[in-house]
Amino acid sequence: MKQESANQGQLEYYKIGGLVRKYRKEKDLKLLDLSTLTGIKSAMLSKIENGRMVPTIPTLFTIIQKLGIKPDVFFAQLSTENDFPGYFFLPKDGFTSYEKEEGAVGYQYQSILEYNFEGGAFQISLLTLQPGSQRSLVTTSAYEFIYVIDGNLLYQLEDKTFHMTAGDALFFDGNIAHVPVNNSNATVRLLVLYLFTDQGK
Repeated sequence: MKQESANQGQLEYYKIGGLVRKYRKEKDLKLLDLSTLTGIKSAMLSKIENGRMVPTIPTLFTIIQKLGIKPDVFFAQLSTENDFPGYFFLPKDGFTSYEKEEGAVGYQYQSILEYNFEGGAFQISLLTLQPGSQRSLVTTSAYEFIYVIDGNLLYQLEDKTFHMTAGDALFFDGNIAHVPVNNSNATVRLLVLYLFTDQGK
């Protein structure tokens, strides 16, 4: 029986940031340089590159135009084939590793499922935190749902901190600055759901 890929028929939005970062570095440009070229604030460009914001179509076209990338070449790297068959089988060897925060230490992301629907899109990722992992507080233009699969960690939401153990879950507005912290000597695994909506999330 044919196995259906979970990402067939979709534009894999989680890849946008990595592609923008790749092309920017190929042009030997810093974020500030790209900001000057595009007129887009460097903070927003950083969020786009880190997958914490899905850019609007005009914004994305401005970026790829200023980077000298043909739209058909760029979007060919995001698109897949076929339509939703009514179900998805998600074998673990099909999970896709990607970088979310440039410079983060001990953060390993794998995309499990990326799916678009009328009114928005969502992405499900597996996040592995190594002992001593480090990253600054970030914001995401999405709602986030966190589920702890293995381990213990502290999850910081601005001035609030939640002690989370295996089986605990957290749902929050990603516009609240946040960071998971692994102070233990063991690896922590989290299931992360990002929900992007047309209302600015």
